[in-house]
Amino acid sequence: MPLIAALLVVVALIAAARDWADRAISQPPGVLAPAEPLQRDIEAPVFTLDRYRLRPRARFAVKARVLSGERYRLARGAHLMPRDLALGWGIMSDSNTLDSLSITQSDRWYYVKARGDRLPIPSEMITTNSANMHLIAANPTIARLIDRVRVGEIVEFEGMLVDVEMPNGALWRTSLSRTDTGAGACETVYVERIDIRH
Repeated sequence: MPLIAALLVVVALIAAARDWADRAISQPPGVLAPAEPLQRDIEAPVFTLDRYRLRPRARFAVKARVLSGERYRLARGAHLMPRDLALGWGIMSDSNTLDSLSITQSDRWYYVKARGDRLPIPSEMITTNSANMHLIAANPTIARLIDRVRVGEIVEFEGMLVDVEMPNGALWRTSLSRTDTGAGACETVYVERIDIRH
């Protein structure tokens, strides 16, 4: 087999493996992650990770259903935060609700739309029971786990909400609320522990 043909086969196999790994996990009806995220203010020193300075703002822990996942390679901060996860808890972890919603991510935002004529629940309940999170891995093992997470899985992680100072001096602030919307409403999480289950 010519070298180019062999390389094309390898690329196709890798793409097929990634496609299988990214396939969503189906879940039965019912609330799978009933509790809201836990958050506690802290005072901790700024620390450096690669070329970024991280300022801890709060301890943070969440158990939630993965609603969507997006990888970033060229976006701002992609070296530090290569994957965002949109997460849901409470009614936003229930297939009865999610089957009526379309959830997507782009440009570090996440979007929720009704599949039919109207939302199955009030938009305020979507806001308070879901969030888009920029994830910073504390070590390579956690980075690999974050990359493997599939839509539909239940993830449980803990760490810190952090503000990030970019190498060019720009400041990326984390949300500290589950009720905000729009620009600045995403949580930036330094993940120190993560567990994944179907």
